[in-house]
Amino acid sequence: MYRRRRRAYFVLMGVCLVLFVSAWAFVRLWSMPAAIAMCVIAMVIPPVAAMVGNRKGPEDRWWDEPGGRQEPPPADERRTGKGGGATGDPESDAWWDELDGRKRRG
Repeated sequence: MYRRRRRAYFVLMGVCLVLFVSAWAFVRLWSMPAAIAMCVIAMVIPPVAAMVGNRKGPEDRWWDEPGGRQEPPPADERRTGKGGGATGDPESDAWWDELDGRKRRG
């Protein structure tokens, strides 16, 4: 998939370059409005090419990329920031126990 997206990106950018250069190299000699229209079309192509080159397909495994989403910390680390124990606030501890599916020790 990466190869196909990269090829599509370079084809679109090549078309953009050809449109722009040909518009001002020789099309302007015959028709200025046609040259301007070609430049307007060439102006729209780079953002489209960037979207085509950067889109992720359904078969792309984006979740395995380094720097992607990481696993949440264990429940005890969420409470104190370093692991183990309660926060010291009974209301907060009860709330965390409910979220973690633990029974509150009373």
